[in-house]
Amino acid sequence: MLTHNVAAPSSLCPILSNDWHFHVSDQLIFPHNLNPNLFWRASRKIKGCRLKASFWESIRSGILKNNTTQIVEPPSTLEEEEEPLPDEFVLVEKSQPDGEIEQIIFSSGGDVDVYELQALCDKVGWPRRPLSKLAAALKNSYMVAALHSVKKLPGSEGNEQKRLIGMARATSDHAFNATIWDVLVDPSYQGQGLGKAMVEKMIRTLLQRDIGNITLFADSRVVEFYRNLGFEPDPEGIKGMFWYPRY
Repeated sequence: MLTHNVAAPSSLCPILSNDWHFHVSDQLIFPHNLNPNLFWRASRKIKGCRLKASFWESIRSGILKNNTTQIVEPPSTLEEEEEPLPDEFVLVEKSQPDGEIEQIIFSSGGDVDVYELQALCDKVGWPRRPLSKLAAALKNSYMVAALHSVKKLPGSEGNEQKRLIGMARATSDHAFNATIWDVLVDPSYQGQGLGKAMVEKMIRTLLQRDIGNITLFADSRVVEFYRNLGFEPDPEGIKGMFWYPRY
């Protein structure tokens, strides 16, 4: 079985050279082979013996290979340990010849307007989904990451132009597993490393929450992109299974 130790990165370079247009497909991808020089263990400490195992072993019910019961930490009652704390920072800042300043702001507080999200999906060519379902998906996600472009002229405080240019979200059982969904970046902002920076930040947040099994679905054209982020398709032949209704 494939084994790996997952740890959280101490620092991530936010601006990298490549970005992509993402679509959902039927390939399930798992994290693997993370660089130990770039990653540190998540801050949450597990009492007793920490389970070091493969993907399937790590989602079992706490039984080790020698059939001894794993010592587990009792559930925390602290609210701040249940969900990621909102985060916001400037990822990129650009100055134009006319003095206009554009900032690309990363945020993870779930501040995403469903109408803006639908417009962004239209730009990347995704099929439309009911707004009510989009809103429910955002509300029920463990983490929602967004990229906003904020443009302003000197001396024009309070008159900023803000629009959504990127989004990704993750669902989770808050303990072992998380799946990243709906990674998309405005086509006019692709190729600047923004999508990569957004996914890296999400991975870091999940690992800091001691969530080590991180999966996603990727179009075949962007599998290599996710490989470079530490994901591996079908490790040891493990396949994602999809239920289809048979009429």
